[in-house]
Amino acid sequence: MKKISIIASLFLAFTSLFAQTKAPENWYNLDYKTSKVNGVATERTYEELLKGKKSTTIIVGVIDSGVDFNHEDLKDVMWTNEKEIPGNGIDDDKNGYIDDIHGWNFLGGKDGKNVDKETLELTRLYRELKPKYDGKTEKDIASKDKKEFKLYQQIKLDYEAEYNEAQQNSVQIAFVQQLIENMNLKIKDQLKIDKVTAEDLARFKPEDAKQKQFIPAIKQMMAQANDMDELLEKMEEGVEHYDEQLKFNLNLEFDPRSIVGDDYKNQTEKYYGNADCNGPSSLHGTHVAGIIAAARTNNLGTKGVADNVKIMAIRAVPNGDERDKDIANAIYYAVDNGASIINMSFGKKYSYNKKIVDDAIKYAESKDVLIIHAAGNEALNIDQVQHFPCKKYESGKDAKNFVDVGALSWRDSAFVPAVFSNYGKKTVDVFAPGVDIYSTKSGGGYINESGTSMACPVTAGVAAVLRSYYPYLSAKDIKKILQKSVSKDYKKLQVMRPGAKDEKDKVKFSELSNTGGMVNLYNAVQMAEKIKPRKIRAKF
Repeated sequence: MKKISIIASLFLAFTSLFAQTKAPENWYNLDYKTSKVNGVATERTYEELLKGKKSTTIIVGVIDSGVDFNHEDLKDVMWTNEKEIPGNGIDDDKNGYIDDIHGWNFLGGKDGKNVDKETLELTRLYRELKPKYDGKTEKDIASKDKKEFKLYQQIKLDYEAEYNEAQQNSVQIAFVQQLIENMNLKIKDQLKIDKVTAEDLARFKPEDAKQKQFIPAIKQMMAQANDMDELLEKMEEGVEHYDEQLKFNLNLEFDPRSIVGDDYKNQTEKYYGNADCNGPSSLHGTHVAGIIAAARTNNLGTKGVADNVKIMAIRAVPNGDERDKDIANAIYYAVDNGASIINMSFGKKYSYNKKIVDDAIKYAESKDVLIIHAAGNEALNIDQVQHFPCKKYESGKDAKNFVDVGALSWRDSAFVPAVFSNYGKKTVDVFAPGVDIYSTKSGGGYINESGTSMACPVTAGVAAVLRSYYPYLSAKDIKKILQKSVSKDYKKLQVMRPGAKDEKDKVKFSELSNTGGMVNLYNAVQMAEKIKPRKIRAKF
């Protein structure tokens, strides 16, 4: 599972890529025309276009790290399997999953244990192929193995690069953390204060050229925290992140799959896991669920985009890369249990078994289920570098029920696209809000998170509103509406290409996706209104 957190934000600030300011409250639901932020016009749509209209409750499957179904802002919007009797240890509805009340967990064992940390798919593939090909050259390889050997060579290069980068980043962030710690102590001592705020930093008189040079970077990083002590706490998250990468994600000796107890070689196996769809670390999935559907009328922390949906929690994404077998089964589970939209805020560079995921996506398409997918956070052109899962099947054809989403910031400037967002003129369909999105967190409360993982549920929420208020629209209809109704306020704007290190590296915003626009619920509803109602096609 890849997400953008304080780690990326700190490094972006440190390298002076952009000057951070505070995101407006509830910005992703606001309207550009009235608020000058790049929201999807949720509030305006409900007030002007949907007030008094009837809607149908629909189910949105959230395939993720789990969802805290007891959260105060989510407990009333969770899908409940009415055919299942809670806790009786019996598969009452005969769907193959015992006690699946709010969803299912494909990362758990029958004994109740759960996979939390996982390796990257890169690590798993390298571990599998290394014994077969390590130390061999092209001339040692039989003809039938040459394709696999070429893959191994690429995987070996990528693995070594990732491992070295993680080691370097671990050292760098620890170094920066120590510099800030020293500055924190010096400022406190000079100004005789207990906490160092941005205002205090401005009053501080540097003692040498090194301190003076470092202050601008600290100012940018301070935008991520209320004071320097809090900034240091958040930097500690970065230290822990890279420690975990080296200890778990990139560790060739680490393999937690035995916890699940399935036959992993049997890629068609479906009925494994447990009913704990919250799991040990559901922050990511809980945040995603809140963006889609946090209750809009309870006056609590945040408002989801959709007002009449139920969230089905399907845990299949660990702290590491998801496994294709689990994702395929999660899609089948969501479809077979009534979801009409599936949110997939995850992705990876390599696929172990693309075909089984392709087959699951095709199955969802056959049942008129729309899949919304995060484009990824590596600032890559995914027209050129594949990001799995993807809409392009092994046959070369594209799935017609699959939408890829890039991330927007809220700012009206050259930094409209989030600096981390993947993009692609052919592959990415739309952009949606994905920077500093305030939503629910596991265990209660709320938090800002950034990533295409957040832009994806904003889009899924818009799709859910359409499907709820206009139930006669098919998945293909809704995809077309999402694409054709985008706001094109920035179509000709020259923006920084995500990942650019030079301000001269600008492109037209329209070059980053196939629509050249931003998701807009107001426009989408207006377009849906023009489509005449027709008989609803049965899913089964």
